[in-house]
Amino acid sequence: MPVPLVPELRMHRAEAVAPVWFETARWLDDDDADVPFWCVPWAGGQALARYVIDHPEIVRGRRVLDFACGGGLVALAAALVGGHVRAVDVDPLARVATELNAKENRLSIAVTTHDLVGDSLADVDVVLAGDVWYEPGPSARFRRWFRRLARTKTVLTGDSGRPYVPRRARELARYEVPTPFELEARDVRTSRVLAMDPAASRTAEAKAGR
Repeated sequence: MPVPLVPELRMHRAEAVAPVWFETARWLDDDDADVPFWCVPWAGGQALARYVIDHPEIVRGRRVLDFACGGGLVALAAALVGGHVRAVDVDPLARVATELNAKENRLSIAVTTHDLVGDSLADVDVVLAGDVWYEPGPSARFRRWFRRLARTKTVLTGDSGRPYVPRRARELARYEVPTPFELEARDVRTSRVLAMDPAASRTAEAKAGR
């Protein structure tokens, strides 16, 4: 189906996460199976994808990483406007979903399953992270890493009002994203695109004694 805020792209997507989560856990025989973030285009990711398509100069001709790619929406957007894109997620099912969505859109994306947090990403110019600010532990890891990366790279993230989004980030754009009520308990979520600011990153590190 077309993505609501990014109709240039089509994705295999569910209208509700819970049924997919239940069936995935049953298929894996794992009651602690991860949330299937890959089965829907989350609002923060839609906002970031829209921004990338509307501002292609950010990624065109550059080496781009879609971090925690889920179903790959942000990677697809970057590839559509000329980025050299690879996507990564710790969930192997996200890799499969991203590959299926890339095939649907006739786009070429390299996808891997790996935990890159802490890596210097020497072969990357732009880091894009959609809707990743859900849990305190992972969000703290991402935030520290993004701040370090922002000293030498463009680091952009999407946020739709998640609880652990970085406070020291510069807002670039704001969108009203249509969302299924079954997914977000509302029909629209206000979602922002944020840039990790190198100056703010250095200030945060100085205050932390680093």
